[in-house]
Amino acid sequence: MPHLYLVDGSGYIFRAYHQLPPLTNRHGTPAGAVYGYTAMLWKLADALDKAEGPTHLAVVLDKGSHTFRNDLYDKYKAQRPPPPEDLIPQFPLIREATRAFSLPCIEEEGFEADDIIATYTCRAVEAGWDVTIVSSDKDLMQLIQPQVDMLDTMKNERRGAEYVQTKFGVRPDQLGDVLALMGDAVDNVPGVPGIGAKTAAKLIVEYDNLDAVLAAAPDMKPSKMRDSLIEHEAMARLSRKLVALHTDTAVPHTLDELKLEGIPPEPLRAFLEDQGFKTLLSRMAAHAPGRETADPVAAAVAVAESDTPDFIELPPIDCGTYETVTTLDQLDAWIAESHASGTIAIDTETDSLDSMAANLVGICLATKPGRACYIPIGHRSSDDMFGEVPPQLPLAEVVAALRLLLVDPGVLKIGHNIKYDLNVLIRHGLDVTPIDDTMVMSFDLDAGQSLAGHGMDEVAHAVLEHTCISFKDVTGTGKKAISFAQVPLPEATRYGGEDADVTWRLWTRFKPRLAYEGGSRVYEMVDRPLIPVVAGMERAGIKVDRDHLSRLSGQFAQEMARLEEEIQAEAGQPFQIGSTQQLGAILFDKMGLKGGKKGKSGAYSTDVTVLEKMKAEGVVIAGLVLDWRQLSKLKSTYTDALQQQIDRQTGRVHTSYSLTGAQTGRLSSTDPNLQNIPIRTETGRQIRDAFIAEPGHVILAADYSQIELRLAAHMADVPPLRDAFLRGEDIHAATANELFGEVNRDTRGRAKTINFAILYGISRWGLAGRLEIDADEAQAMISRYFERFPGISAYINDTLEGVRRRGHTETLFGRKTWFPQIKSPIQHVRQGAERAAINAPIQGTSADIIKRAMARMGPALTEAGLTGTKMLLQVHDELVFEVPESEVEAAKPVIERVMATAAEPAITLNVPLAIEIGTGASWGAAH
Repeated sequence: MPHLYLVDGSGYIFRAYHQLPPLTNRHGTPAGAVYGYTAMLWKLADALDKAEGPTHLAVVLDKGSHTFRNDLYDKYKAQRPPPPEDLIPQFPLIREATRAFSLPCIEEEGFEADDIIATYTCRAVEAGWDVTIVSSDKDLMQLIQPQVDMLDTMKNERRGAEYVQTKFGVRPDQLGDVLALMGDAVDNVPGVPGIGAKTAAKLIVEYDNLDAVLAAAPDMKPSKMRDSLIEHEAMARLSRKLVALHTDTAVPHTLDELKLEGIPPEPLRAFLEDQGFKTLLSRMAAHAPGRETADPVAAAVAVAESDTPDFIELPPIDCGTYETVTTLDQLDAWIAESHASGTIAIDTETDSLDSMAANLVGICLATKPGRACYIPIGHRSSDDMFGEVPPQLPLAEVVAALRLLLVDPGVLKIGHNIKYDLNVLIRHGLDVTPIDDTMVMSFDLDAGQSLAGHGMDEVAHAVLEHTCISFKDVTGTGKKAISFAQVPLPEATRYGGEDADVTWRLWTRFKPRLAYEGGSRVYEMVDRPLIPVVAGMERAGIKVDRDHLSRLSGQFAQEMARLEEEIQAEAGQPFQIGSTQQLGAILFDKMGLKGGKKGKSGAYSTDVTVLEKMKAEGVVIAGLVLDWRQLSKLKSTYTDALQQQIDRQTGRVHTSYSLTGAQTGRLSSTDPNLQNIPIRTETGRQIRDAFIAEPGHVILAADYSQIELRLAAHMADVPPLRDAFLRGEDIHAATANELFGEVNRDTRGRAKTINFAILYGISRWGLAGRLEIDADEAQAMISRYFERFPGISAYINDTLEGVRRRGHTETLFGRKTWFPQIKSPIQHVRQGAERAAINAPIQGTSADIIKRAMARMGPALTEAGLTGTKMLLQVHDELVFEVPESEVEAAKPVIERVMATAAEPAITLNVPLAIEIGTGASWGAAH
């Protein structure tokens, strides 16, 4: 019996693109996706030839982005980003590759590949043929029937009606109705708001089809779902048309013309020779799969063929081979080599860790492993008085020569913490795009795996088993330390060249792993787009009122003096309150208070947990010390330090954000750390009042409201919480009503504490301490909470079971956080890992969402003509902007829309994201 295989070529293209590094063919054209696509098509044909394979086969591709569905609904696929710039020139070559295999390459204007596949499928079934669709696309699963199955080559898995029933809960012929109700965020199919996959399947099972569901809606029990079905009936019917596969598309070949006659040597050989694909040419000669691991391209293609990535073989690191570039001819040669390579590593050497103040000393480039150079620019003699300046090119000439290379879309620039380099280079007139960051890649793959961190030295040691030249090895330490600008050129070349060389090598290890370990999604959709955005926020900074800070410092000093008197009066003697050793002796030896525990040093512990417990027990001195410590920290960290951190040139404070500082994916900031300003205290507000707008502008603060509770309601599937959010109710009041049967100030306050505490995996003793009740009563509250909200209990159990099995948690965007201590034999260590694991998916998803909002904010504001509105800060769930007074009212809805829809189209939440926006002359006034 004839057996037709229909290959969804578009899926192959994007898989090949994301799984291979950016390669170029012998003409210098990007060809990584072409190479991977060719290898995968070869593998498929080879596997089918050895099995009981097809008698007929065709590869089906999308012709263009506009189809009849766009005419039905102008927003169809509107939110899809355009193809990557380096993929666009590869599409014609991919079509050429298909035809080189002597296979039909079918595409039709105005229709999607799915419609062509559906048309051929129906014609083949009518002719009595069997059909296999080579794809994993859920839309195509509508075609599955007794004579039709699907083949997922990624998982080497055949899928029939049972698979659809298990995954979606309906028959394949009902799947289109389910998709119409639930919508599709990726294709921007609207569906019916509030109806997800489970509800859609339940409705179709009960009523059999969409028409019956919509007809029955008016008679359904009053509910949000009923109202939504009635209100959005037209949109549901439109969605059904959008997801329906057209089976009468005009196709260029008859079924018989798709007969598979084997793959003749020509024109395949000519195509492979023209592209310079030597490994596949050698396979043709051998007539068997093979690899030439000496060829980096051959090793790279193994990524597309195996279940685990094979890495290219790296030559030994030899820092003596790096070149010092001191002439324009040398520089021009390196620029030409960089263009030909298509992928370069870049690193800057400066005289400061502060990217806003650093002088550019040199630039390092690497075009492949073992091939690197150092371009000195700002070196001076180690003897500033009489020494001779080493030979180097003028800054202006280097900038002019590198400008086009660094913005060439055909050349990928790799850095390790490239955000720093972006800020240094743009201050010197050089923009850099497109980029990859091996430090962020390391974090997205291995967050939590190692205590060493993701800096170059640590990662090079862990991944490459290489010990890098340390900074102090070339600059010295202590009084004899010199600036990098004074380092002799041979040593600077070895050090800088190694930075670029190691970065290139790390990229060869991380890029393949991203695809195979599920890291591509969070890296490409969340973190990589954020890098230039955060760099821009750092450069923008925020204005600070020095006089206000000075007054606050004086007030805090007076209040600390008053607290010191009270503390010493309670103690009965003077002592150094900042000395934990003296404080411990006062509390537990002199005053005889309970709870004193000595550490290995022999001193009593007086950390915040000890003092808070004592304060809860009514120990006055403990509360006074906590107040003193908070004022002392705020004074030293903010009111004193901020005055010194105001940039002399800009008059603004420029915090530094880290994309790898918090294990769950949240941004962290340093110099100054803006994450630790108290949120709800008067003291914290006073400090935020120091952050002000320029004249003619206001500060706008946009804050996600209860985002983690909203995500918990979605991720744990908690109908009472979800419905309360959908109705816009006070969630803590709703929880109080569920737990205590009444809502008043006390029960609401307790419900609020419980809502947040449960998400952090709090123990009975922890909750008892927060609510000031005994442990048994706290356990009863936890048990009642889980009874009322069983989804939360199931979420916690499933999360812990998953992390014990896999070693990591995942956010909705696929961000992995590893917990190596989850099976620790030490109870408190294990329990600490469990508490962190419970919250990591929720807090990490929250972080991913605000990051996506940040990456989209600039283009949205620009499109709205709001060029004066600038995003300055990100603190927890809040974004802070400086807005011209004339743009405030226009900016608010744009900012709110971007933040509220940041998860889409990748994720469709079944609860709304609410945004609270305030404005004022200062950050404090905006709240």
